[in-house]
Order: sequence, then structure tokens, then C-alpha cells
Amino acid sequence: MINDPRQAAQVLRTLALDEGLKARIPGDPVLGPLARKVADRYVAGESLEDALPRVAEVLDRGHRANAEYMGESCRDAERAARETDVFVELARRLPAGCSVSLDLSHIGLAISTDLAFENGTRIAEATAAAGREMVISAEGSERTDAILAVHRRLGERFDHVGVTVQARLHRTAEDLAGLLALPGRIRLVKGAFLEPETIAYARDDKSLADAYLRYAELLAGSGHPCSFATHDWDLIHGVEALLGAPSAGAPWEFETLLGLGPDRIAAMAERGHPTREYVVFGTEWWLYVCNRLAEDPNRLFQALVDAAS
Repeated sequence: MINDPRQAAQVLRTLALDEGLKARIPGDPVLGPLARKVADRYVAGESLEDALPRVAEVLDRGHRANAEYMGESCRDAERAARETDVFVELARRLPAGCSVSLDLSHIGLAISTDLAFENGTRIAEATAAAGREMVISAEGSERTDAILAVHRRLGERFDHVGVTVQARLHRTAEDLAGLLALPGRIRLVKGAFLEPETIAYARDDKSLADAYLRYAELLAGSGHPCSFATHDWDLIHGVEALLGAPSAGAPWEFETLLGLGPDRIAAMAERGHPTREYVVFGTEWWLYVCNRLAEDPNRLFQALVDAAS
């Protein structure tokens, strides 16, 4: 019997990593429709056509948008090329004020860093032509070295390619020192993946909040383009205290995920801070939704309501 929220979170993160379930659940005639009802809160649909109206809603609320076509662990080079085509189309069709995010393993990192760089270059060229940022998302720590290597290669050719760092990982302090020497936005998140405590803080460890604010202070003081991505009110207020009064052209922004924290970025926007909402779409939503629930096991109650609605 699970009677500890941390146990529930660990179970959810373990389920998220099960590639067999990722393939079976959406197509299951019974579980698939129920799971989609849960996913609808966090996912803007399965196609770009579904996502574009949700992006427009974000812009209408006065925020910037960050769109991602979900997927990970693609191990077929031809499929990785086709998935890259979707990102190129996304870069072309998004309205102004929108950036593009992606998992490198979606476009070939699970095969080789060279393939990820090749496909990432295509997306970087498309986003540059459209005048929008491209931000590489975080994945499990076993891929961090490869992600940073590809990002560095892209950063040597483009000045608009950013990357995501996880405050949970003990290595982030060292990683940030190198990233600040490269162009492109640095997106700071807590980190949602299942990680051993030898290399990462536990999600409920007070040291995680301390680390997040320590990295936020470093980013704020650097003047480097950055995003503070969190739904934690204490962290939001802590970061705001570090930033001081917002000013025109501030290099930072506060970011929340679709379906989570709309009151947070609304409050930050009212105070004059740049804000962004992260909009995801695609058919591979299993890992993403499990991680959203795992971040706060109390969301399981909302998931039951959504599934039964």
C-alpha cells in the first residue's frame, strides 16, 4: 500500500520511463480515452493544428509562448528526420512571440550526437529564419553530457539556441559556469526525472529550493537571457526578490506549463515581468503527463476527476 506521496511520485516516474506502456496506453480501447482526458489538462492536442489555437490564447492573455512537439527516445534515423520536419514547420507557422522547444532524443540523440546535431541544425536554421528562440529541453541525467555537447556545437554557430538546466542535479553549478559563456537563453527548472540521490536532490529536500535560488541569483546577476520555470510560489517570490523591479527589455522571464500555474504568471505579468507559458502537443504525451502528476501527487485527485468527467 502506498501511503507516502514520495512513493506515489516514484511510481509515476517509473511508469513514465516504461516505453512499452508509452506505446500501449494511448491505443488501449479502455485506458486510452481515460488517459487522454487526464492529458487534456496539460497537453494542447496531438497535432500542430490543435496547438495553434492554444498558443493564440496564451498570447491573448499577454504572455509569450513556448511550443514543443513532444517525443523522446527516437531510435530510428528516418523517423527522427520526419520528426525534425514537424519542428521546422512549427518554427515557420508559430506567430510572433513564440519560441520552439524540443528534446534532443526526439530528433536522434538516442542514436548519435552527430545525428542530433544535424537535425538540430535544421531546426536552428528554421527558427533563426523566423526570428524566434529555440530552447533545448532537459532529459534524464544519463543524457546530460550528450545534450550539453550538442548545445555547445549549436551555440558555436547560432546565438539563439538556449538550453534547460535542472536545479536538482548536483552537477548544475559546474555546468552553469560553462553555459554562461555561450549565447542563448538558460531555462532553470527544478527537474522532474527519476534520479538517484547520489547525483540529485530529492524533490522535497529543502536544499533543492536553496539550490534553485542560488542558481537564479547567479543568472540574474549575469545579465544573461534566462527563464525561471517553476510553479512554486515560494520560489517565484524568492526569485522576484533577487531581481528587483522589472524594467523594459529585462533579460529574464517567468515561465509556467500549460494547465499549471496560470495565476502565477498572471501575477508576474501584472507586476511588469516578462512571462511565458509552455504549450506542448503530440501523440507521445505519456511520459510528460506522468511527470506532471509525479511533481505533485495531489494532482492524482484532479486526474481522477478529469478521467471521470
